[in-house]
Amino acid sequence: MGTWYNREPPPSISYISSSSSMEEEERLFSKSVHDNVHGNIYLDPLSLKFVDTEQFQRLRDLKQLGVAFMVYPGAVHSRFEHSLGVYWLAGEAIQRLAKYQGAELGIDRFDIQTVKLAGLLHDVGHGPYSHMFEKEFLPRVLNGSKWSHEEMSLKMIDHIVDMHHIEIDPESLKKAKEMIVASCGNGLPVRSKEKCFLYDIVANGRNGIDVDKFDYIVRDSRACGLGCNFQFERLLETMKVVDDEICYRAKEYLTIHKLFASRADLHRTVYTHAKVKAIELMIVDALEKANDYLQIESFITDPAEYWKLDDTIIKTIEVSPNQELKEARDIILRIRRRDLYQFCNEFSVPKERLEYFKDITCKDIICSQKSGSVTLKEEDIAVTNVKIDLTRERNNPIERIKFFKDYDSTEKFSIQDDRISHLLPGSYQDMIVRVYSKKPELVVAVSEAFENFQLKTYGVKTQVHETPEKKRRRRSNY
Repeated sequence: MGTWYNREPPPSISYISSSSSMEEEERLFSKSVHDNVHGNIYLDPLSLKFVDTEQFQRLRDLKQLGVAFMVYPGAVHSRFEHSLGVYWLAGEAIQRLAKYQGAELGIDRFDIQTVKLAGLLHDVGHGPYSHMFEKEFLPRVLNGSKWSHEEMSLKMIDHIVDMHHIEIDPESLKKAKEMIVASCGNGLPVRSKEKCFLYDIVANGRNGIDVDKFDYIVRDSRACGLGCNFQFERLLETMKVVDDEICYRAKEYLTIHKLFASRADLHRTVYTHAKVKAIELMIVDALEKANDYLQIESFITDPAEYWKLDDTIIKTIEVSPNQELKEARDIILRIRRRDLYQFCNEFSVPKERLEYFKDITCKDIICSQKSGSVTLKEEDIAVTNVKIDLTRERNNPIERIKFFKDYDSTEKFSIQDDRISHLLPGSYQDMIVRVYSKKPELVVAVSEAFENFQLKTYGVKTQVHETPEKKRRRRSNY
């Protein structure tokens, strides 16, 4: 499929004759990097000043999918290449709008540079092992901390600018940072209210369609050897700004639905794969046990120290001779030897109970154990509450997206569920509770306690995994 920049613009949309010359001039002074998803990516001089810093190069040592490579061996791509991909797609999107609507929207070089910079730097604040560091580890050691990688990205950007004396327009820097953490219509404070459509490109809090998803859905699917039937090129080609909001041609509603469905499939198949979660739980335990000695949480407030944290922290623990790290080191050794926490069972919460659902804890499972030869302890069990949705929890994300009929249209509208398909799901969110045993000999006891919990809580139980021990015991009854 051709890309937007080698197509003729629709005759009904204003055309800026200077946009192509702007692109040629920028590429003349840019550095080319070949990407396995997007082909040649051209880094402009200002962006290169950020890329060629130790803080940004650190992203090479952060795997995009955390520990998923231990289940999907090809998933070794990094936050570095993803950030370059989002930078490139952000540039493609804003330049496409400049080409077709630049005059009416007032898009200038300042806007183009700002959007591209936001795409480049949106993940510079990520911690080790992807979202696990932020969502699983830090809440344990900081008593429910609300720390976020987006806020750290802002601090890291300021640190890079100050440390490396990067000359950048203050207003451009301010708006790029706003685009990383806020968007018009998402309930977050927006400091700049003009040209709100610019905030829809990189991190779209208005309806969830942004180039960040475009890149990681395609990149992650390819790295894991999975098919992907979502084509972001179609959305780049057909988008249009109506009433200060990026809208999409109505005939592309199924392409948009595939975007959200593909994301949900990746969450179910890769990001929350049962064995991936088992390894994540083990690494979180290892980091927690190593925290007192390494003081990992002390790095998260100061960007001058934070940039030193990356995925190699596990290797640091693994090869350290310090006795204080023995417990953490033993857990990592178990991972290396594939002696993982054992998946016992999972339960999908009924959709009528989702509204009242609270996270299930190890204590909940322990309290459901019937008397037996083994008495379980909380430290014997690991529980993970997995939420999979289409970005809007129990709601259909299509409801928040605005469409236009054709390129002559000046009005935007929503599309209702029944206009899309009668095959759409009745629920847009899954909540799955998974239980693991940290000790192989306790798998049966943990499984039975979890089944008892399901019966007590929901009146039903599921058995999706029969352990060798349970199979032996079942056969012995015949």
